[in-house]
Amino acid sequence: MIAIVDYRAGNLTSVGRALSFLGVAWKVTRDPALLGGAERIVIPGVGAAGAAMESLREAGLDRELARQFAAGKPMLGICLGCQIVLGHSEENDTVCLNLIAGRVRAFPEALRDPAGRALKIPHMGWNTLRRRRPHPIFEGLAAEEAFYFVHGFYPQPEDPACVLAESDHGIVFPAVIGRGSLVAVQFHPEKSGRPGLRLLENFCRWVPCGGGEAASC
Repeated sequence: MIAIVDYRAGNLTSVGRALSFLGVAWKVTRDPALLGGAERIVIPGVGAAGAAMESLREAGLDRELARQFAAGKPMLGICLGCQIVLGHSEENDTVCLNLIAGRVRAFPEALRDPAGRALKIPHMGWNTLRRRRPHPIFEGLAAEEAFYFVHGFYPQPEDPACVLAESDHGIVFPAVIGRGSLVAVQFHPEKSGRPGLRLLENFCRWVPCGGGEAASC
């Protein structure tokens, strides 16, 4: 069973529906004990970092997520769930989970595309990825696959080795990050059609090497 962390953010059940399509059992939960009993954990969500972290701390989920990461349980962060695994977010000046050292940064103002046209923030739409490192999460996915993004902030790990893939919206930004048993994507695989389903299926099969702080393989 996959535990989907309920921290009162939006877009939880859409991830569940995608997992059901793949034939994978799941449960949305705020119970730390259920995270311990789950085979894998997904941290999805749409919302703001400040409210998200307040909800996690209120339920004791922040401490449990840290324990499960240290134990090497496979974990997937999606969108807001990709951002709050870092140490600090510029959104609401929020201290986050710090499973991966780094900061969440806001897109700068006055972004432009290569033709000089103004770009909107938040970034909403389909983007391809440029892979920086191999990872089992990409198995069976062509380099030109596009995924659906909706975000005004992006993750910036301290260690460049934690950046698995990048995308761009006026600037190049990390779009997939990972450390040990944790991988996190800034886009929404559950809204990205066949490529997104394949990525979720890859996560459901992924067996990380070593504990939560070990290098992924």
